[in-house]
Amino acid sequence: MASEVLTSEEQHQLKRAGWLLMFVGLLSIAVGVIVLLKPSDSLVTLAVIAGIFILVDGAFDLFASFSHRTENRGLSAVLAVVSIVVGVVLIRHPIGGVLAVALLIGIWLIAAGVVRVVRAFDREHRAWNIVVGLLEAAAGIVLVSSPSISFATLALLVGIAFIANGVGQFALGWLLHDVHQVEGTAHGAGAPA
Repeated sequence: MASEVLTSEEQHQLKRAGWLLMFVGLLSIAVGVIVLLKPSDSLVTLAVIAGIFILVDGAFDLFASFSHRTENRGLSAVLAVVSIVVGVVLIRHPIGGVLAVALLIGIWLIAAGVVRVVRAFDREHRAWNIVVGLLEAAAGIVLVSSPSISFATLALLVGIAFIANGVGQFALGWLLHDVHQVEGTAHGAGAPA
């Protein structure tokens, strides 16, 4: 990529994508911290908070699936659809039982983890993305295989998964922002004075 020269429009899109990823990452971390700090709050609150985040994450994945620079655009589109459906269900119908919330969030975590692992093979920081994807998928498998877990366990798993997801997305956004800065600097340095 160092030999490529990005157009100003591509640099602008890369910068927007980086900022959006960092924002979604921070949102994910905030949701994870809220869930971990307030595990005794009602299940409805957890469902709505998780639903909002999952819906935003799905919208981002849908946006990313239309970008020509996104690897595995089909996987991004599938994850976007799953995320949007789960997010809308959690917001529209905050479920009164741990079982349904655990299943919905578990399904989403499995899908997000699998997509992150598959995408990792097309990226430079492969190991980090694989570890985060496996953690997300493992948390989702625990939730789906044992949906009758206690609310405190559900809050712990969901909080950790949201924080891990947020750290991964923020790091990716930061890398995109750095690539923009390096490319922009390299392009500007080569220009005649």
